[in-house]
Amino acid sequence: MLTPHDLVKGISGLASLPEVCVRVNEMAENPRYSAADIGKVISQDTALTARLLKIANSPFYSHVSRVDTISRAVALIGARELRDMVLAMYAMKTFPDISSELVDMESFWRHNICCGVVGKILAPYCHVLHAERLFVAGLLHDIGHLVMYHKIPELMRVVLRRARDSGIPVEEIEREVLHFDHAQVGAELLRLWRLPESLQEIVGFHHEPAKSERFTLEAAIVHIAGVIANRIDSAATHSEDIQAIDPIAWEITGLTEEIVEAILPEARVRFVEAQLLLLPGMKVAK
Repeated sequence: MLTPHDLVKGISGLASLPEVCVRVNEMAENPRYSAADIGKVISQDTALTARLLKIANSPFYSHVSRVDTISRAVALIGARELRDMVLAMYAMKTFPDISSELVDMESFWRHNICCGVVGKILAPYCHVLHAERLFVAGLLHDIGHLVMYHKIPELMRVVLRRARDSGIPVEEIEREVLHFDHAQVGAELLRLWRLPESLQEIVGFHHEPAKSERFTLEAAIVHIAGVIANRIDSAATHSEDIQAIDPIAWEITGLTEEIVEAILPEARVRFVEAQLLLLPGMKVAK
């Protein structure tokens, strides 16, 4: 029987991370490396450096002074947070040849960016530190779909058709047809990439946050953020329809519909800003 591990193992060559990504990932977890050390590695990729500095000087990070070096960005934002952003940006450049019949890649990433934006805004309401982690988790929460579209396109056509015809959420049809869902595949891919266990678990349980053992709160926030993202980005053609938020997620987070309504204006503004930063050259949905 096919498993998430089988799918991910089969694309390890296609979706492997470049050396700079692997190195930064290792250094961020090792206290012996300084911000300057990490900055030197990232600076080897001039395009990545330019994009990270643009992000560091954006409204996402309200710094009083201008951030003009990666070392300064690491010191202000944090090694792990910047590492997560590096990994997410590389992830957005993988899987370039997926059929548009299965997914519109621009729409797919818009949804994920919006989920990350909403998750980051909601994090303080749940007393979660390092809200940037929620942004990256949201940005990657559906990446398992890309693995499935690439590796088992015919089966995914069946899944998408059944979901569309029945009105049942895609992840439920995936479990019925495949005995696993895209969240589990996404977690397996992040495991292959040796991303932090927190990201693996948040992504792996964003549809079933109560099943998360160590990061239940964060998984519940991303679950709520994914649903709210569908409400905000009405232009997206993402495969998941607007659905009811799992009552357990409300209970875990302590969030309410009133809080969600209150953050929507800010979320819409931040969503546009994030698209301009992360999807340069693409049409920005408002």
